[in-house]
Amino acid sequence: MRSPRPTSRRPRNPARSRPTARAEKLHKVLARSGLGSRRDMEAAIASGRLVVNGARAALGQRVGSRDRVMLDGHPVSLRFEEGAPRLLIYHKPAGELVTTRDPSGRPTVFDHLPRIRGGHWIAIGRLDFNTGGLLLFTDSGELANRLMHPSNEIEREYAVRVRGELTREHLRRLAQGIALEDGPARFDSISPGGGSGSNRWYQVVLREGRNREVRRMFESLGITVSRLMRVRFGPIRLPPHLRRGQWRELDPREAAPLLKAGPQTPFRCSG
Repeated sequence: MRSPRPTSRRPRNPARSRPTARAEKLHKVLARSGLGSRRDMEAAIASGRLVVNGARAALGQRVGSRDRVMLDGHPVSLRFEEGAPRLLIYHKPAGELVTTRDPSGRPTVFDHLPRIRGGHWIAIGRLDFNTGGLLLFTDSGELANRLMHPSNEIEREYAVRVRGELTREHLRRLAQGIALEDGPARFDSISPGGGSGSNRWYQVVLREGRNREVRRMFESLGITVSRLMRVRFGPIRLPPHLRRGQWRELDPREAAPLLKAGPQTPFRCSG
């Protein structure tokens, strides 16, 4: 009986991904999975926090659906390109922080959101503590970064209640531009929204989301904002029947327009 012919096999490199038809770069997949921005994930890989199939991950490494990935010793669930990101709308009440934890124990928007397996919700922009209205969340860090990038100039619409009535000069300056400490700011549009006496409502639209920008623009003219609500982000409007503190996930048809960053035509999702 002839002895079996010896075979030589190359040792498998555990850091190399098993080949799959949909292998993608690790940092992109992690960002899409809601674990942070691409830059954050590249830094995590470089610092040795990522392990793929039991070995330290490398920058530029590709992974597929059969690869086992761990971040800081914990397994992560990966979302590949063919999986559409999830989008959720939330009616933020005034008096909640847009942060995961507050050392002072104040309520946060994340206290009310559903848990997400293998990832976490990422806020698409922020609203300050005293501002309420529409806030969007996604499980895709890549999508969140794209929608928040200033170059996309996505419209934000707010309902603003001020004390007193704006003069023509006020309206002109707000439309032409106000000098703030972090640069000029202007509204794309501003129009009366009703009210009487000492309380007047206005609808304003702008294409950026700097910290307290709307409030600071009015304050620079000596005008007090008594209430501020975001009612639209890009094509997504705050549903009239979505109560404060409630959330609703958008279906693919509703989310589709927002997945294309840039100027879009508003539509109203059901609530």
